[in-house]
Amino acid sequence: MELIFSENVLIMKIKPVVFLLIVSVLAVSCDYFSNPNDKMIKILDARKMMYNVKSNPFAAKAEVAYYDSIINSSDEGFFKLFNELNKGNALLKFGKEAESVSIMENAIKRKKAIDGKDDPQALKCLAIAYMRLGEKQNCVNYHNPESCIMPIQKNGIHTIRQGSQNAIEIYKKLLDLDSNDYESRWLLNIAYMTLGGYPSNVPQKWLIPNLNKDDSDYHVKPFLDVAPNVGIKSRNMSGGVIVDDFNNDDYLDIVTSDWSLDGVMHYYQNDLKGKFSDVSKISEIGRFKGGLNMIQADYDNDGDVDIFVLRGAWMHKFGRQPNSLLRNNGDGTFTDVTIKSGLYSEFPTQAGNWNDFNNDGYLDLFIGNESSDDGSYPSELYINNQDGTFTNVAKEAKCDIVSFIKGATSADYDNDGDIDLFLSGMNKKKILLKNTGLKNGIPQFKDVTDEAGLAGINVMTFPTWFWDYDNDGWQDIFVCGYQFNGSIAGETAMEALNIPNGSSKMYLYHNNHDGTFSDVSVVSGLSKTVFAMGSNFGDFDNDGFLDMYLGTGNPDYKSLSPNKLFRNMGNGKFADVTVSSRMGNLQKGHAVAFNDLDNDGDSDIFIEVGGAYFGDAFNNSLYLNPGQNNNRWIKIKLEGTESNRSAIGAKVKVSFKENGISRSVCRILNSGGSFGASALRMEIGIGQASIIDQIEIMWPKNQRKQVFKNVKPNQFIKIIEGEKEFSNINLKKLSFPTAGARSPICM
Repeated sequence: MELIFSENVLIMKIKPVVFLLIVSVLAVSCDYFSNPNDKMIKILDARKMMYNVKSNPFAAKAEVAYYDSIINSSDEGFFKLFNELNKGNALLKFGKEAESVSIMENAIKRKKAIDGKDDPQALKCLAIAYMRLGEKQNCVNYHNPESCIMPIQKNGIHTIRQGSQNAIEIYKKLLDLDSNDYESRWLLNIAYMTLGGYPSNVPQKWLIPNLNKDDSDYHVKPFLDVAPNVGIKSRNMSGGVIVDDFNNDDYLDIVTSDWSLDGVMHYYQNDLKGKFSDVSKISEIGRFKGGLNMIQADYDNDGDVDIFVLRGAWMHKFGRQPNSLLRNNGDGTFTDVTIKSGLYSEFPTQAGNWNDFNNDGYLDLFIGNESSDDGSYPSELYINNQDGTFTNVAKEAKCDIVSFIKGATSADYDNDGDIDLFLSGMNKKKILLKNTGLKNGIPQFKDVTDEAGLAGINVMTFPTWFWDYDNDGWQDIFVCGYQFNGSIAGETAMEALNIPNGSSKMYLYHNNHDGTFSDVSVVSGLSKTVFAMGSNFGDFDNDGFLDMYLGTGNPDYKSLSPNKLFRNMGNGKFADVTVSSRMGNLQKGHAVAFNDLDNDGDSDIFIEVGGAYFGDAFNNSLYLNPGQNNNRWIKIKLEGTESNRSAIGAKVKVSFKENGISRSVCRILNSGGSFGASALRMEIGIGQASIIDQIEIMWPKNQRKQVFKNVKPNQFIKIIEGEKEFSNINLKKLSFPTAGARSPICM
């Protein structure tokens, strides 16, 4: 075994497992680095170098080099042609669309000359390469607010038409070969749409009708993507987002991540003038790479919002990457304190949740890891030691779950004062863990999935959350299935054509107030095929009922399924209003946040957009809410004193009369869904109420109540635990530029 040290890097001449151990020990044990952030940066750089191998399906550059070596040493024949097609797919992952098309076209032509027939799988690869070439030439290089928004129209229609035109010809050939190829049928309709030819030019026998219409009678005013206009111009692969106030000026900022160890985090600070300034470099956040998801909290109760970055999801053995706790220093900079805090671990994950699980006034951290055939990684529960450090007590707490966990959410679902957990995952198991109280100061969890009536259908699931969708004061559960038998595109087509398919649905479980839940997915209108990833909820029309926006897709380039907006109709049902909202982005949808970023009273929606491969990077979207009505609202910032300072877990009940009818809106303070983080403040719609009769706060530590009566609507107030009066926070309304520009945007 030989180790070679240079000034900047440890060069590996040992087995990867040994290398991983040595780098971890060196990073954790030595104080060689002058800047405390250097330790984590070095560790991440080492992982990047170690995982850049062909066996990593997300290391496209290594794949290209591998196939080149085979092709260059192979004689003409099927073996060489097979590897040329593989190289074409790898080039597509790497973002070399034109090269991909060229090599695949050439190989397909030569292969047909040998065996005398078309190869459908090879043609599918070529077709999607042409589709992606068209996307790159139009939607990526010349991005505008209409790019890739389904139904594609106006400035979203491609001006460089060759990519989609060639794809159309291939998809027609594929459908002639197999009329039940619903994947090709879906992509054919999309390709026609990119050229302005849907539905009129689509051959009638292959038409999927009504893709340009909402599937409900309810319509909303269209949102407008203003992200590039306000200074959010970088492109990234899949990643996380947090919207919150990181510099304590009461205006909302945005932090994004990129799951690749090549992709950096960004910190966009609100400039109070209608734009965001990229302060990634000076804040040091821009030095950190990786992270499919992020969650925020004031873990040390110092008044500053800190960030926890979750890394390695989906990557199996290549996901052995450290998470990061970034402490907000209160001066515009962040410091990685992962090792110092005791949170250092290297298990693949994107599922985490901050809450006060032992009710001591400090936030604890649950992490759900992804166990698979590549390794067994128990979940972790880190109890806050109240001195900046944490201790993992998952085993003692009986929540060291071993599963392929994709979502973790927490709330007091049975209203007994203890915070419970719900987990989704790829192992076809949903898990409800009831917190039964403390033993030796450690919370004790019991698996009550079966007795709560949640076992039910065993399918793969992904985004999830507790929420009170019907305002009855009890937390319900939403979880979205992520299982398909063929392909996402194919089963999306079958859903649109009302053809039965075996894919999973969305699942809504209503809390029965007795520790059990009822599946109301069908009666609520949510028993539909939606392959959601990043998702979150909020009240975009201020009617007091929670709506949701779901980002969709998977790494496959063919998975062009629109992101979805569902409106809560207030009667137990939800309406799909994606088309009228103009938020059906076809690109891969990841982390979502609902917040009023321009301070006009209604929630806007940010979504991190981009795929798993370098070639699938895309522009993020900030959908500006035009204002759906003149409904009123109240914003509340809570600050715990005995409870955790972030007030996570606080229950709020807002009571009022609307049109003479008494109503209540019930909320619990958290950042929302399991993939994407809204700000830790409350934005509550109250419909047409002219006065709020009562605001009741139940603080999480001791379940003590505070009540404020006769509160005027349309204001932002701050309530501090134990203080008898609230204060006003006066924010100026920001004017975000909305003029659509059609100009190149750089990486």
